[in-house]
Amino acid sequence: MEEKIRIENVTKKFGSYAALDGISLSFEKGKIHGMIGRNGSGKTVLFKCICGFLRVDDGAVFVDGKQIGKEIEAPESIGAIIETPGFLPGYSARQNLQFLAGIRRKIGKKEIDAAIRKVGLDPEAKKHVGKYSLGMRQRLGIAQAIMEEPSLLILDEPTAGVARAEGYEIMKMMRQLFLKLKDEGKTILLASHNREDIAALCDTTVEIDRGKIVG
Repeated sequence: MEEKIRIENVTKKFGSYAALDGISLSFEKGKIHGMIGRNGSGKTVLFKCICGFLRVDDGAVFVDGKQIGKEIEAPESIGAIIETPGFLPGYSARQNLQFLAGIRRKIGKKEIDAAIRKVGLDPEAKKHVGKYSLGMRQRLGIAQAIMEEPSLLILDEPTAGVARAEGYEIMKMMRQLFLKLKDEGKTILLASHNREDIAALCDTTVEIDRGKIVG
């Protein structure tokens, strides 16, 4: 097994509360790994530690063999959607992604438009993101995560709001997109309350509760 991510005895506390309590895990490259758990179970905190957004108090997080926060500040090739995506409401989908792409300057309009199309949105649309439904904003968040072709995707509830607001066909398209990304060799960590997502997509599943691995 070729590891993409290794979590070694990780603890993360907020005051006296242990959001993560001595967790050890590994995730193989090129697969979709599901993570399930109630709100407050520790899933999002773990994802933020992997992304380098939060520093662990004890233990270590390795991505591609490099320790986050020691050898590198964040994974070198990562796309993430964590919690509700934040966009500038007075601008279009394309404009928002152009602003974000300008940070690293790795891609241009062609790649941005391709990512927007992959999630079933129209890159030519002038509609401001502030007028988007929750499901549309969520899909734009996925476009943002994938537009630079990262090797690692961290997707925290990526279909939240999509099923309720936009129906089965959009949901099916999103699942097909995630499977295609896996076929392209990407490693995906996926947290979802939707057990159908987990069953349809994931090669492995981990359950977390109160900061501990329970299944």
